[in-house]
Amino acid sequence: MKAERLVLDTNVLISAALSPGGSPRAVVDAARAENRILLFSHETFGELRSRLLNSKFDAYVGWEGRALYLAQLEAVSEWVSIAGAKLGCRDPDDDKVLETALLGEAGCLVTGDRHLLEMSPFHGIPIMNR
Repeated sequence: MKAERLVLDTNVLISAALSPGGSPRAVVDAARAENRILLFSHETFGELRSRLLNSKFDAYVGWEGRALYLAQLEAVSEWVSIAGAKLGCRDPDDDKVLETALLGEAGCLVTGDRHLLEMSPFHGIPIMNR
């Protein structure tokens, strides 16, 4: 059976890093346990990196722990090239997430973002709440 390809939105990945007992962490752990392929574009990973390494999270998880988490994600993920297409999300900044899912042929996109959730399914890709 082919591993399912999956896009996890930045908000899911940050919550998973900061709260090991929460449902976003359960999503990440399940994806790893089931050998699912995590998809990123340079744009989506760049957003994750810049937000997660912000000093406002120092009180929750040390910088080193967050940097290690990013390195682990980067090492096991597949990269998708996107062109910056406008795909109609009410928050244009989320178009890069949709384009990554679309061009990466994702089986689903997981997010907590209501603008993305409202678009489910997007070109046949279910968008699920974390």
